[in-house]
Amino acid sequence: MPPPQRKALLQSLSDDEARALDGWRFWAREAQLPPPQSQSGSDWKIWLFLGGRGAGKTRSGAEWIAEEVALGRMARIGLIGATMRDSRAVMVEGESGLLGVVEGAVFEPSNNRLLWPGGAVATLLSAEEPDSFRGHQFDGLWGDEFAKWRDPQAALDMALMALRLGEKPRMLLTTTPRNIAALKDLLAAPDVAVTRSATADNEANLADGFYDFMQARYGASTLGRQELDGELIADTDGALWQRGWIEAARVRDAPEMERIVVAVDPPASATGDECGIVVAGRCEGAFYILADLSAGGLTPAGWAARVMQAFGDFEADAIIAEANQGGEMVRSVLQQAGADAPIKLVHASRGKLARAAPFAALYEAGRVHHAGRFAELEDQMCHYDGSKTARSPDRMDAAVWALAALSDLKRAAPRIRKI
Repeated sequence: MPPPQRKALLQSLSDDEARALDGWRFWAREAQLPPPQSQSGSDWKIWLFLGGRGAGKTRSGAEWIAEEVALGRMARIGLIGATMRDSRAVMVEGESGLLGVVEGAVFEPSNNRLLWPGGAVATLLSAEEPDSFRGHQFDGLWGDEFAKWRDPQAALDMALMALRLGEKPRMLLTTTPRNIAALKDLLAAPDVAVTRSATADNEANLADGFYDFMQARYGASTLGRQELDGELIADTDGALWQRGWIEAARVRDAPEMERIVVAVDPPASATGDECGIVVAGRCEGAFYILADLSAGGLTPAGWAARVMQAFGDFEADAIIAEANQGGEMVRSVLQQAGADAPIKLVHASRGKLARAAPFAALYEAGRVHHAGRFAELEDQMCHYDGSKTARSPDRMDAAVWALAALSDLKRAAPRIRKI
């Protein structure tokens, strides 16, 4: 609308009409609003909002909590992120977080809680520590990026046991979908109401060109369908890994390792590309993925420091670095970040598919365990089919290098890790 007409229209509104224009329910899409209570013939206990990246999930969560508090239906709320940092950085302090939608709210970082002027309290929790939910009681819960949680079923179970205050305590789970058992069980549950939204639905509220760039880069690929369209993607035909193999062998805690390595697949460019960094160990003939610390946008000094930090944190025995892209430069960068760490350079003489296939077979045999959930790494594994159009799976490459180094050992000598 041209500015003069827009100004005239706004001036013609009554106070009530102007207030309605300023409300969330006026602007929100249907998928961003809580489902009607009659859905599926009964009241829902859990609202599951599946959406692509930037689809407005976080704003929906924050606005739902704010509205329920304003209506007097919630006063003791739990905010559960994949980590405590996510709870704070996304759900509270983020661009679409609660501080941006609740007027007068005060955040107390030292107490991990958000205070409303009227007395309502939201407590920040981490899905990494489900047992820390014990003792808490809530009349409302919001869990963000559920499919990314380390042990989503265990954390959900503990959260629901704490949802026991008020007349109708309810929970919202916002997440980009992933093909995991806990999410599929939720979709089949009778007391769960589901809404869905794609990135394209919220394009007007994203940076100019963001969606076009994402669409051009990922298009109709399986990753794009999952991360942009919010689809629950089954195993990719021809992919080396199947999610069922990973789920069947997943553990929450790993035993004491005989040997630990940090594997790094350096980015091809100085900045921007993702650097694969995976920590893995071996114990009594079984292998364990202990951490996925991969990240993008790092300088050589940045990813080298990250590798060395992992080497120290996990008391690793060696660093395994793929050197096809940088040769001895890779060793030099790592040595500058920590000269005392043993560094072994490895070179790819075969294609990714041939190199990875033996280790996919180890997964199928149940000999590789993920100590926790590594969503991005697992997505790469279960999407990679070796096709020329597949994106370079840097996290998967690092995991393969780690497993290759560990499986080279005929017998791991016993050692004392701590005194």
